[in-house]
Order: sequence, then structure tokens, then C-alpha cells
Amino acid sequence: MLNTIRHGAPTDKPTLMIAHGLYGSARNWGAIAKRLCDDREVIAIDMRNHGNSPWTETHSYRDMADDLAEVIAAHGGPVDMIGHSMGGKAAMTLALNHPQALRRLLVADIAPVAYQHSQIQYIHAMRQVDLAKVERRSDAEEQLANLGVEKALQSFFTQSLDLPNRRWRLNLDTLEHDMPHIMGFPETDAQWDGSTLFLSGAASDYVLPEHRPLIKARFSQSHFAKLPDCGHWLHAENPRAFVATARSFFDA
Repeated sequence: MLNTIRHGAPTDKPTLMIAHGLYGSARNWGAIAKRLCDDREVIAIDMRNHGNSPWTETHSYRDMADDLAEVIAAHGGPVDMIGHSMGGKAAMTLALNHPQALRRLLVADIAPVAYQHSQIQYIHAMRQVDLAKVERRSDAEEQLANLGVEKALQSFFTQSLDLPNRRWRLNLDTLEHDMPHIMGFPETDAQWDGSTLFLSGAASDYVLPEHRPLIKARFSQSHFAKLPDCGHWLHAENPRAFVATARSFFDA
């Protein structure tokens, strides 16, 4: 089963689960989870091949959706969910394949479409880091900088460093092999009629107007909103607005 980090305690409100994006972890969402757990339990999840969750030979969205369904079933019932980027696609697949598992869904800056860009260059960069020379995270960040990785991503990637064992908490082999699946989205005629918010960064181009007809065809009760002054990493760039929007949506 996937590794989870729990915040707060169960209340009369549905538990909120958070599925992170590619190269992320449950720990990345700690600040958001702590703000949202004042009146409900929040569970941040390490997706397969990330963090402290099991490594597997595949990384498809159907697999990830089944993983999430297993965690929800063990928890005891339907939950609210936030899914960002890859985690958003996994959460959408969960809603389409396991509709009884979710009550409300917030999809953060991603659409159920295939994207042409790849994130494989970051796998190549992480592989080039000489972990034998890494004593502190800043050592790895310096090496990533020399490899052309931008500063914000240097810090993000090194949160997945297991320093004592000098290894990445990312299954780079499987993520590289299944990158086409990660960039894509499963073909399906399934629909979900639960309340869904597609929340995007105003400066991001991940969710475009031309995606809306497809989104509406799969998620009939979908709504759209944008957060100002942020891009794809909207929860990190504008956390106050992200938390306020999420709280309003889940409490509606």
C-alpha cells in the first residue's frame, strides 16, 4: 500500500486526500495540509515510485488510480481529493474508474489530455548528480545548477534525496520507461458526475480553453477557476489563495 502522512484528526467532514505531481512527495504538501487540517483530517500520499511508497515496474494512471482506491478503501469510504499535475491525472482516473471512492475533486493545473512536452530531462539531470560527493542537500543543488536546472526545481528535487543512503527516493528507471504514459491520459468513455473544480495558475498553459469540451464530456459537474500571479506550481506560488479556494470548494 502507498505511504501516507496524516495531518489533523477525523471530524464530521470528509477526509481530504492529496495526490502530488511527478517527482514530488507527500512531504511537499505539508504546509498546505497543515492549513487545511484545522477542521478535517488531511492525508497526503506518496504516489508509487515516489517518496516512501513501493517501487514498481509500471507507472500507468490506471495503476495509480487503483493504488488510490486501495488507500481510500482501507480508510473506510469516500473522500475529498486534491490532485496536482500527475496526481491530478491519477485522481481523475480514480473518479472515472472508481466513482464511489470520491465525493469532491479538485484538479490542480492539469487536464485529461496528452501533453507533448516531456519531463525526462530532469531524470537525466538527477542521474548525473554524483551522490558520493553529496553531504548536504545544497551539494546536490549546486550540481543540479551546474547541469542547468533552475533554482526552484533544484530545491524541489532535493526534497526527494535520501541523504543517509545517498539515493533518490524516486524510481528513475520506471519513471523514464513510462514517461509516455505519464505525459498521456487513458482513453475512456467513462464519465463522473461528482463536483469537480479545475483550478489553474493564471500564468500556466496546462489547462487551455480548447480542453474544456473534453473535460465537460468526462466530468459533467466541472467548474473552472484561475489563481492570479502563479503558474503550474500554484499551491507553492500562491498558497494563501490556493487554501482559501480549496476550503471554499470542499465546504460548499
